Amino acid sequence: MIKTRLEQLRALMQRKGIQAFYINGSDPHLSEYLPDRWQTRAFISGFTGSYGWLAITANDAALWTDSRYFLQAGEQLKGTGIRMMKARLPETPDVTTWLISKLPEHSKVGINPECVSFSLYKKMKQVFSQHQVEITETGDLLNEIWENRPPFPSGEIYGFEQKYTGESRKSKIARIRKELQMKGAGMQIITALDDIAWTFNLRGNDIEYNPVFSSYAIIGQENAILFANTESISATLKTELENDGISLHEYASVFSSLKGMKAFYPVYIDPDRTNCRIISSLPSSCKIVEGISIPCYLKAQKNEVEIGNIRKAMISDGIALTEFWYWFEDNINKGKIITEYDVTVQLSNFRKKQKNYKGDSFFPVSAYNRNGAIVHFHVEKEDALAITGNGLLLLDSGAHYLIGTTDITRTILAGEPTDRQKNDFTLVLKGLIALSETVFPEGTCGCHLDILARKALWKHGLNYGHGTGHGVGFFLNVHEGPMEIRQGFNSQPMQTGQVLSNEPGIYRENEYGIRIENIMVCVEKENTGFGKFLGFETLTLFPIDTRMIETRLLSEEEIQWINSYHQQVYDRLAPLLPVSLKAFLREKTKAI
Repeated sequence: MIKTRLEQLRALMQRKGIQAFYINGSDPHLSEYLPDRWQTRAFISGFTGSYGWLAITANDAALWTDSRYFLQAGEQLKGTGIRMMKARLPETPDVTTWLISKLPEHSKVGINPECVSFSLYKKMKQVFSQHQVEITETGDLLNEIWENRPPFPSGEIYGFEQKYTGESRKSKIARIRKELQMKGAGMQIITALDDIAWTFNLRGNDIEYNPVFSSYAIIGQENAILFANTESISATLKTELENDGISLHEYASVFSSLKGMKAFYPVYIDPDRTNCRIISSLPSSCKIVEGISIPCYLKAQKNEVEIGNIRKAMISDGIALTEFWYWFEDNINKGKIITEYDVTVQLSNFRKKQKNYKGDSFFPVSAYNRNGAIVHFHVEKEDALAITGNGLLLLDSGAHYLIGTTDITRTILAGEPTDRQKNDFTLVLKGLIALSETVFPEGTCGCHLDILARKALWKHGLNYGHGTGHGVGFFLNVHEGPMEIRQGFNSQPMQTGQVLSNEPGIYRENEYGIRIENIMVCVEKENTGFGKFLGFETLTLFPIDTRMIETRLLSEEEIQWINSYHQQVYDRLAPLLPVSLKAFLREKTKAI
């Protein structure tokens, strides 16, 4: 099927007069997770991971993805004629370099301008022009070969109350306008769906696991316009939005609205989060100011109401996870056969019992033994492994509650561990503790902190390929910027109120994977004559499997951290648990 689709695309490319076609693997909002209509990467390649892009020529094709998906992509691309390129490795050419090596001079590379960021377009155009290769906007070629393509998403759009958000939409819009003034711009075009949902205190369900809705927005000094499927908004909510000074326009009218705009003032855009068609729709006389989307960095700093709600969400999640772990061990001890898929179903069922539950925040990673080495393993019922004998279950999961979004990973023991497994687990745990405990001066970026999570592993010649920490939305996308903790440079500093993950790991191919993840909030620690110092407070409330710890590798301070954390977990969760679960939790949190 994949080969047939590639043949159809190549025939279409020939008719269009282009020698290559670039597929960014995203939607018009450059989202990480996609509506069914925009699963272009999976449609043309068969690769179902959430990260990757493709280049297709008349005789060759390649897909780039990162270390989370090397094993998965390698399997899913077999027999397709598409080679896998290991992104972010120094020896791997980027897509422009690869295409230049494949194409003669005066070739044309086609793109769908709605799904390519303005920043990437500029970079590709500059590099291609140096080699007499042209980049051309062909539109959505896949639409011409995709039979029964899913329709545009049009789910319900609903209001998100201020008792959860801690701030009204009018206040948020006023803050955006103030930021625009400081940047010398008169308006911002907002294209990222989580930015729009945050700005207008709205949520939706157009993308699985992400409570967002298809939309664009314009915030000016005198106006605020939301472009969305207006039929998805109730009459009551329409009135509420209009009373807050927000004009509602149909989703597809954004391009014509921009073309008809009078360029009285500079327009602010985020070049990494704005597609090319948006830019080409602006009048040629319009001055563009580039920078990080204002809502992106405003929403990253959670307010006191949001952080207070997140703390409550962590209690709900901790209770559900404790119920799950009890169920898991009870069934394992009774000799019942449980599969990786059973784990995902049962964990979701326990979370559904919690108040304010709104769904999982991503598809759970439930990976036993060798599957744990596949960082973002996606289990299907028909090929799930049975959890039998001795081994490690890597369980990465999360939930959306009206009071916050969670993301947690635990590696849980079944049977007896090997010495190497205990050593690996403990080294990962040392990294988690080091990052949890660090204190750093204001202005420090995530790339400066990343080494703390890796130091113990590096000392033993070990490492992991993914980032250490990502921002987490508030009943929004589980992955959120602009800050992150990873080796690659990111100029965005850590700031108080930012909520991030802390998730070091290690993966031994065809054997097992180990990852431990907590969510933490950046807080002020002290203010001295040397400046303001920040640190992290752990928010996640669930035990770490102490059966996997090799205590000889830990310092007294690290042991103290584990015991203190487990006491906190017990104190916060135990009063809300029945007697049997309280005793179970006491055992899992006892001091080492």
